[in-house]
Amino acid sequence: MEHRRPHMELYNVPFTIDDFNGMPYRRLGRSGLRVPAVGLGTWKMGYPETGDGSRVGEKEALKIFDRAVELGVTFWDTANRYNAASGNSERVIGTWMKKNSEQRRNIVLATKVFGGMDGSTPNRSRLSKGNILDSVYACLERLQVDHIDLLYFHGYDKDTPVDESLQAVEDLIRQDLVRYFGVSNFSTEMLAEYGEAEEQLSSRCRVVAVQNRTDILNGEFAPNKGVLEYCKANNLSLIPHTPLATGLLTERYLDAAKVGPGKRLFDEGNWKDISSDDQLMDRLQKLASLAHEWGYALNQLTIAYMLSIPAIGALIPSSTSLEQLESNAAAGRIKLTEEQIGKVREIASI
Repeated sequence: MEHRRPHMELYNVPFTIDDFNGMPYRRLGRSGLRVPAVGLGTWKMGYPETGDGSRVGEKEALKIFDRAVELGVTFWDTANRYNAASGNSERVIGTWMKKNSEQRRNIVLATKVFGGMDGSTPNRSRLSKGNILDSVYACLERLQVDHIDLLYFHGYDKDTPVDESLQAVEDLIRQDLVRYFGVSNFSTEMLAEYGEAEEQLSSRCRVVAVQNRTDILNGEFAPNKGVLEYCKANNLSLIPHTPLATGLLTERYLDAAKVGPGKRLFDEGNWKDISSDDQLMDRLQKLASLAHEWGYALNQLTIAYMLSIPAIGALIPSSTSLEQLESNAAAGRIKLTEEQIGKVREIASI
């Protein structure tokens, strides 16, 4: 039998690899899973024409996904409830996955379950075994994949026994429908309760990542303060959501005159007046001045600084354009000096 030789470039593949397409990867918590320093939040992607509240339609989203792979931005974060509990963020990803099945192993795909979804009865929400399993089956169908790399609980369920919820994840991991497990919007007390319950189960179901809202202007949001230190002490990764503070930590709001008076920033369902917040604008200007002095955009300095903080896993800023994606991705390659980190720390809240 004739044996075909592989292409010569295959001989040059190193035994272990620490980056992809120039993007450095980092270990996720205490697991063996590695994720790119900068990932992609997809909560803005869906089908705006349906009234789901999304901002990026399928056509543009598919272009962003294509470019993301080229840039090594291969950690994609979604949730079943994004965009008015429509599942449309997952559906857009699923369209790309079906068209690019050869790329599946290059993508670290994360989604979340908990809130009311796929029906309106009480059993269509929370973290009962039935809802977890049914929700994951529906997620897989929308995503058009056979497994989820990282499954999050989107919140804490005070009404369901923790061991029931964790045993459901155990079952999913045993079937290779889910590979790693995380939680979102958890306090230190909730994490400690889960840690105790994990000890009673096998090693399959252990929290490796926590996704909480965190940014350098506000730090950690109540009631989840202290989670960053908890993650550091327990070898978990904190994945900050909304790391650019809903756009505040970009160039968009630097010129107060252009922002003008009135309510300009949409955050957590409310419009906020930022132009009259002198302290906030002063901090933004100081951060921007440092960024520009060092040759970066404000969002890039923000991302690079956050990646320097111990226990921060990856960042998952959303992108509504190729330009935003490229700018955010470039920040994943920036290595700040200790002096630079110290100067940012004087202004930042974390």
